[in-house]
Amino acid sequence: MGDCCQQKGCELAQLRKSQSKVLWSVLVINAVMFIVELGGGIRANSLSLTGDSLDMLGDALVYASSLYVLHRSRQAQAQAAFLKGSIMFLSAVIVFARASYELFTRVPPEPKLMTIVGIAALIANLICLWLLTKHRRDNLNMSSVWLCSRNDIIANTSVLGASALVALTGSFIPDFLVGLLITFVFAQSASKVLSQSWRALQAENVEF
Repeated sequence: MGDCCQQKGCELAQLRKSQSKVLWSVLVINAVMFIVELGGGIRANSLSLTGDSLDMLGDALVYASSLYVLHRSRQAQAQAAFLKGSIMFLSAVIVFARASYELFTRVPPEPKLMTIVGIAALIANLICLWLLTKHRRDNLNMSSVWLCSRNDIIANTSVLGASALVALTGSFIPDFLVGLLITFVFAQSASKVLSQSWRALQAENVEF
């Protein structure tokens, strides 16, 4: 019995060590890409790139919180997941506000710069998704960060589609519509994460 418990303890420690390495990797990737996309979005006057950069920042904060609770209880993991959902919802509000501003200015973004930065962001997020997929069923903590990464792929693909349409039409509308799409995806994912984490908190009798 003692050997069995010791073996399980070693396996759990190994799992947490593996999760930690993955989370540190995706944290660094997202922090770097936040700076790249924010600068590119401002320079290109692109709503979709700016919105996606905020997503990168949100994800970096999410991964940091996930590292914080990695060796902690289910309660702490549920609290972190609730924080992630809140960050995602806040990102949706920010992108929607920027979309409203663009609707009035109607200035088309620079499609070439959008494409270059968008491809770099897509590659970065594909790497993150690949790293996280192995651990997506480990627990609520890892499941929620995998969901964030998956949504990033959707956003990146949409940005590239918008840049192509902007180049073809010379209009701000594709970039504007993608901004709204990102808002919808963020809000939907935030709702799912918040719902899951709230149920977990209720089950653990944690009061907010």
